[in-house]
Order: sequence, then structure tokens, then C-alpha cells
Amino acid sequence: MKTGSVKVGRNAPCPCGSGIKYKKCCLTTGVQPNREIEDSYARKYGIRLKKEPDIEGIRRAGRLVLDTFDLIEPQIKPGMVTEEINTLVHEFTIQNGATPAPLNYRGFPKSVCVSANEVICHGIPGKRVLEDGDIVNIDITSILDGYYADANKTFFVGTPDTDAARIVNIAWESFRRGRSMIKPGNTLGDIGWAIQSYAEAQGCSVVREFVGHGVGFDFHEAPQIPHFGNRGAGITLIPGMVFTVEPMVNLGNKELKILDDNWTAVTKDGSLSAQFEQTILVTEDGFESLTPYD
Repeated sequence: MKTGSVKVGRNAPCPCGSGIKYKKCCLTTGVQPNREIEDSYARKYGIRLKKEPDIEGIRRAGRLVLDTFDLIEPQIKPGMVTEEINTLVHEFTIQNGATPAPLNYRGFPKSVCVSANEVICHGIPGKRVLEDGDIVNIDITSILDGYYADANKTFFVGTPDTDAARIVNIAWESFRRGRSMIKPGNTLGDIGWAIQSYAEAQGCSVVREFVGHGVGFDFHEAPQIPHFGNRGAGITLIPGMVFTVEPMVNLGNKELKILDDNWTAVTKDGSLSAQFEQTILVTEDGFESLTPYD
């Protein structure tokens, strides 16, 4: 069903914020204008919907993020030091008229997060040497002309063993299934449910402490995007929402610990962890990745 250009399921919570089902609220009157929905989402959830000029700005920032990955990927090999990745990201970003968002964000000391093997996220580049068989996640966020785009990928270093290949493949499929749930009328809970149900069916676990987030005007915006949950729960998706989906999937248990640097999150049991992330726009009939890769 439609209200203006916004598609909402009959049994979904009404986007006007009334707390009742759409079919018993604005569907019956047919008078809910888009502006009212936009104001309602801003007031109730703190969500700032993106208009076409904003979307194009985020898309341009996203292309720079992907170009940065294209620069880095061929250079990932055994013997590489994680600080080298930081240098590549920082210099390329600056050369292209952009700013690396992580640098000095809440005190983070580097321009990119580099997380290898048991590191779940927020790994600080430094002296760690990547070895054959490692996996390494690289998380890049660029600010270009005031717009933010955020993505990460997990790479093989040399030749992966069975466990490394398995966790990376499961993390990718978990991400892909979560992303496939994005369309108007579905909910944030649908995304989390798709990720959690698949990952746990493979004997893996989904990290709870870190979630996806709105992005575009700022590094982290509303809403938060849990990678676990129940179908039909949470905020109803509407066109113009832009957020990241970035499930962190562990080969072992979901528990984590933060190292003494107050940033680096590692699996508590030392198991491998992998992650994929893209910046996603909710469109009129589904989604568009603003940092697309396969």
C-alpha cells in the first residue's frame, strides 16, 4: 500500500508515529503527506531522511571509499604491517579532497580501523604484521564535501585455512541476507532476524555490543541497526533512510573484551571474527547500496 510515495505494509506500525497499525490509522484516511512522515521520524526517532542532493553527495563519498579499497586490496599480503594500510588510506583520502572520519574521532588515533583474526572491530593500525592465513577487516569512512560514507570488507591474507574461509563466507552471507530485507514496510527487526537466524544456524554467533547506524550527515546518526532481533520488531523502514548494515560474526562465542587501548574489541574466546559493511539507502521499492561491492 502507499501513502504519497511511501510504501508501508498494512499491518506495519503507522509511520505517523501513532503506535497503531497503518491499516487502522493513516491508510483509512489517505491524507498522510510525506512531510508529516518526515517530521514524525525526526521527532520520534531522531532520524533525518535524505533528499536527492544528499543521496548524491553520499554516493560520491561512497565511490571514494570503494576507490580506496581498490587501491589497498592488491597490496594485502603476508608481511604487510597494519600501519602501512593506515598510510595508504590516509594519503589517498587527503589527495582526493576528503577527510578520514575515524582520525581523532572520540580520540581514535588513526585514519582507518584494521582488525585481524580475533579482533572484532576498532583495531588500531600499528606494528602488527599480517601473516599467511590471516583474515583482516578494513573499515573505511570518508567525508567528502560534508557527506559521510562508510564501508568495510574482510580480506584473506595469503591462503586461508578452512576456518578462515568459513567465517568470512558466513559473515558475507549474513550481511547479504540482512541487506535483502531492506525495503519500505519492513522493519529494523527484520534485518537483525535475517542475520542472526542464518549465522546461528551455521554454529556461529553475532556480536551484540556493536551495531549499524544512520550515516550521511554525520559519522553516527539515528537509528541504531542491531544485527539480531525479531521479525516485525522495531522502526518501520521508509524511503530516504540511510544507514549501515555491518554484522560482526564470530566463529565461536559472541562475548568480547576491550583491550587496554580502550578501542580494540576482541573475541573473548580467541576465535576468528569477520565483518562486512555497506552504506544503504531505502528506496521506493527496496534498497540501493551507496558503497556497492560483491
